[in-house]
Amino acid sequence: MMRALLSWMRGNPAAGLSLVFLTALFTLALMAPVIAPYSPTAQDANNTLSDPSLAHLLGTDDLGRDELSRLIHGAPATLYASVLAVTVASILGIPVGLLAGFLGGWVDDAISRVIDTLLSFPAIVLAIGVTGALGIGLTNGMIAVGIVFSPQLARLVRAQTLVVKQELYVDAARCFGASVWRIIPRHIMPNAIQPVIVQVTLLLAVALLAEASLSFLGLGVQPPQPSWGAMLARAYNYMEIAPGQMYPPGIAILLTALAFNTLGEALREALDPTSRRRNMPSMTGIK
Repeated sequence: MMRALLSWMRGNPAAGLSLVFLTALFTLALMAPVIAPYSPTAQDANNTLSDPSLAHLLGTDDLGRDELSRLIHGAPATLYASVLAVTVASILGIPVGLLAGFLGGWVDDAISRVIDTLLSFPAIVLAIGVTGALGIGLTNGMIAVGIVFSPQLARLVRAQTLVVKQELYVDAARCFGASVWRIIPRHIMPNAIQPVIVQVTLLLAVALLAEASLSFLGLGVQPPQPSWGAMLARAYNYMEIAPGQMYPPGIAILLTALAFNTLGEALREALDPTSRRRNMPSMTGIK
């Protein structure tokens, strides 16, 4: 398995680099209390908004807290938020899409109308509304984002289910008397899941940006807990006198979102048979 992974990384260096970056990031998040040089909440009133130095490699914020330590401790909250949002979206969207696509009829019509209604709202506005209903906080905010993302997954799964259920092996299962609750998990879902895996990977990047947006607006992570979005929001208040404070969290968000997107695109190419055929060398002229 490791040999196959290394071969895939050599064939797609950008995806391989993204995978290495994300692995290192998750490792950093798990080991944040050990790696961070300072406590993320320790304040030094005599050393606020300082420039990078040997003592504070990324400087300090307006309360004298070490920016590097807060950046490291913010990684677990940010990654947790992304994973939670995509998990909620998958739990809500995948079963709904499977039922709508397989059962059809009035069930499909009713679910499709609800999906269309939810998709008609701007995602961030709907997320803010749901967060307001659930209550301010990181977990509630990302549950709201997951609810907002679920119609996208439901629509994708529905479309794939409509294709797969026309296959002969599904008709054969029906002829042998298999029930709906056996056909869906055994025949439909395994053959419709590939594009969903790709979409989930891409949604991780969108969820990361959504967490940053909600924290920036004060609806996500609450002080003194650090997150990249909350750090960016705090740095924005001092942009004129200490613009360098915005770079660490901003670059961290940018690189992580880019890594998720690159990995998702690589998975799309790997799982799409037509893409694989396009990338195969031409056999024309070979005798």
